Parts: sequence; structure tokens; C-alpha cells
Amino acid sequence: MPAINGFAPRDWNSHPPYLSSDYKSTPLRAPTKPLVILPQGLTELTGPVYGQDAVGHLDHDLTQNAAKSGKPNGERIIVAGTVTDENGRPIPNILLEVWQPNAAGRYNHTDDQHDAPLDPNFLGAGRCVTDQSGYYRFITIKPGAYPWGNHFNAWRPNHIHFSLFGPSILTRLVTQMYFPGDPLLELDPIFNGVPEAARHLLVAKLSIEISEPEWALGYEFNICLRGRTATPMEA
Repeated sequence: MPAINGFAPRDWNSHPPYLSSDYKSTPLRAPTKPLVILPQGLTELTGPVYGQDAVGHLDHDLTQNAAKSGKPNGERIIVAGTVTDENGRPIPNILLEVWQPNAAGRYNHTDDQHDAPLDPNFLGAGRCVTDQSGYYRFITIKPGAYPWGNHFNAWRPNHIHFSLFGPSILTRLVTQMYFPGDPLLELDPIFNGVPEAARHLLVAKLSIEISEPEWALGYEFNICLRGRTATPMEA
């Protein structure tokens, strides 16, 4: 498939299918007809564009941006990495939005009725912008696993949701980051819906370089937009 207005085509072999029998909600939202490719204009090819002024000074620190009466419960971690294009070039000014459950495995959302405590000092949402080297970094609490009702005794692995707005709507990405060594990964139909050869792209690496002594472990999660090594989509 040829490039689209200078952007490498998506490698659909590395992305999960729209319809997966093991992922029970996909029949309700998977397309039932062939996709229609729409022509791109200047708006789609050049935006949206964000800069450092798009975020507040604590947006990147989920342990502080919603604190009311103290520190949130759980293990503090650092997540960092580089966002690149299909040629490995770093991309600056990428807006990353993240959201996740708290350490007990509960989202701060009215629809989440999981029998686990809410943390009054943890919202579970934040954002940051990549610098001129394509680098991003945020601080958070390691999320807990939670039941999700897809099948009998189904539990989601520890994960963090990512939403990226790149230099063009053609580079839009919504995905999930998982943690190394999580035994729930092999049981999770969302993670296993991604083709096996691409699953490692969704698993962060423990990084001593990112870790800060006596303070927090660090995880490296690099993200590629489009191309053969693109980070898979995950909703």
C-alpha cells in the first residue's frame, strides 16, 4: 500500500481486528460494512497541533494533580518514553492523555461500581506534551487489576490508557500500556486480540535509568505512529 500524503500506511496486520469473538463488546461496535476511505484535506493533514502551553504544570503528575488531603495510595511509578514516526524520527509537541484505575483497580467514574475503594487523592487522569526530542514523562500510581464481566471470573491486567494527538489526524492513536511479567496478560482477550508478533509493543520495560533512587521505579514505553513498527491500536 502506498504512502498517504507522506504518511506511511498503517500495518493492519499489527492491529487487533474490529470483531473478536472473545472480546464480547466488539459485536456491538464493529463495522458491518467495508470501510469508506475519505479524502484528506489540509485540516486533516496539518492538525490538530498542541504545544507546551496546552497543559498545566501538574497535569503530568497524577499523584498531585487531584490531591485533596494527602498522597494517593499505592506504588508510585514513573512512565517515560519517546514518540517517533515510521522512520524512527522523534516527534515534538505530541499531546498525550492518560487515564487509569487507582491502585485498588477502580476508575473515578460513576459507571464503575467495582467493589473497591475510591481514592480521594487520585483522579487517575493526566496529560503531557512531548519535548523537542519527542520525549514524554509522567508520574502516577501503578494501577490495580479489576473484574470486567467479559466472561466468567474475567480480570483485566494492570494497564494505563493512552490517547495521542500527532501532527495529523492520520497519526491519531488510542492504545494501552501493560506491565512486564503480568500473569493476567495471557488470559486477557483484549491484549490477545492483538496479533502475537505485535503484542510486545504494548508492554512497557522496567527501566533503572528512568527509576529514581529511593523514590519510584520507572517504566519505558516508546510509541511509534504508523508504519511497520507502529504501536497497535487498543480501545
